[in-house]
Amino acid sequence: MVMKNGSMTIEYFAPQQVDTQSPHKQDEIYVIIQGHSNFYRDKEKVSCKKGDIIFVPAGMEHYFENFSDDFATWVIFYGQDGGEKNEN
Repeated sequence: MVMKNGSMTIEYFAPQQVDTQSPHKQDEIYVIIQGHSNFYRDKEKVSCKKGDIIFVPAGMEHYFENFSDDFATWVIFYGQDGGEKNEN
């Protein structure tokens, strides 16, 4: 963990060979800081690269695949367990 404040934590994530993540209890934001990858989120596949930002709601299956050797991202976890509710 790099930083913590209240419910928010920030971590540096750089998977090696395989991303073995499982769904998280909190909402999360990925800020891609180097490299590129495919990202799977709830059966949707998107490409991502340095500078991209990805949101994943709490409890959703997700993982990076086919990432470059230099791939790295900041992960920001925040909010209550189960995620924040969208009021729109």
